[in-house]
Amino acid sequence: MTVEAESAVRLNDLPDAQACWALLERVAASAQLRRSARLQELLFYIGKRYLKDGCDKVHEQEIGAKVFKRPESYDTSFDNIVRTNVSDLRKRIEAYFHSEGVREPLIVEIPRGGYTPVFRQRTAETDLASEVAVETPALATDSTVVASHAREAATRSWLVAALVVSAVLVMALAAASIFLWSQLRSIRHSMFAWQYEPSVAALWSGILGANPDTDIVVSDTSIGMVQALSQRTFSLDQYLSHSYVDELQSEKLSPDMQTALNRIMDWNLSSPDEFMLARRILALDPSGNKIHLYNARNYMPDLIKRDNVILIGAQRSNPWDQLFDTRLNFIPEFDNRRIVDRVPAAGEQPVYPTSDSVGYCVVAYLPKLDQSGVVLLIEGTNAEATEAAGDFLLSEDQLSNFKRMLHVTRLPYFQVLLKVSSVRGTPFTATVQAYRTAPNLH
Repeated sequence: MTVEAESAVRLNDLPDAQACWALLERVAASAQLRRSARLQELLFYIGKRYLKDGCDKVHEQEIGAKVFKRPESYDTSFDNIVRTNVSDLRKRIEAYFHSEGVREPLIVEIPRGGYTPVFRQRTAETDLASEVAVETPALATDSTVVASHAREAATRSWLVAALVVSAVLVMALAAASIFLWSQLRSIRHSMFAWQYEPSVAALWSGILGANPDTDIVVSDTSIGMVQALSQRTFSLDQYLSHSYVDELQSEKLSPDMQTALNRIMDWNLSSPDEFMLARRILALDPSGNKIHLYNARNYMPDLIKRDNVILIGAQRSNPWDQLFDTRLNFIPEFDNRRIVDRVPAAGEQPVYPTSDSVGYCVVAYLPKLDQSGVVLLIEGTNAEATEAAGDFLLSEDQLSNFKRMLHVTRLPYFQVLLKVSSVRGTPFTATVQAYRTAPNLH
């Protein structure tokens, strides 16, 4: 049978195509998807390819090019935007059929390992009642009375033995339960040690203890390299729409430079020191239920609206920082290798220059623009500065010292500038150089 014939047979076996398409429209209009235009577009694209175009298999690279505007020859092993979004779409579809769509006669699914939708009729679950046979005992005759008494005596002996064994088992189970509880408590203490450090717990409970999930977004090193080589600066809107690609291609650049930029734009790179910091933060949630890791290139506006967010990296490589740029007092300028203090307080410098042995890190803990959650920004000028930011945020000693410096018992929203001094072959040292607080925002 040809591929076309197989496709036709499969489509003929489906429920009515119009009913399937109407189902997709209801799912897209549901509370789970109505605010995510990108996921709606993804749902309609794979639905159209299957229901209207008769395509048996939709490929990842095709979706990346048509829905997410990636180059047609982009490398899916480096860029996982399709897998990430399809995974999110799959969860939202399942949530729809357990809430608004609980009475839908049809169900649509996207089986794992593929991108082709599957439609099927909803089947009712039936409970089977078990039948119990009842036997009517025969009347005892005079000849069985003695045997009956013997059986009763044996039964009493068996019951006594069973009670003794049960008591022993109960005590053994109680002892085992106490032992397991002690072991689980010890394991939990080791896995969630930060919860037993007051200053660290106070900060991170405010981030991880809230209802929204928390997203860690590390830099897209590729866009940072592209901007540095082309000497151009792109806005977040240009980054999200990928219009910077067309703009660079329209520039009068040498063929070698254009080839290099195109190659770099196809990569999806991250900074190793940022990834190490992200791993330290991910360890705060061993179950992986509350914290999710993204590259800046794969992050989406509807996620930053819904979740708490931790942005790691400078604005050049992590354009999402632009959303909060106007609220920061300490601004890294990587072209000039310095930190600018926008409004210096008494005793502060207007500019903090970096050197081979001195770096800086800006850490800002702020409410989101709509007050629906929190944002944590971490911008280090080098690998040591990024590591120092992790030590500052995850160290009981450093956070408690910072609280004493602020003369507070509870950390307010804050911005802090850390100076990191390092000499080759020796551990680096980090000191608080300047800070700002915003207690009125709590």
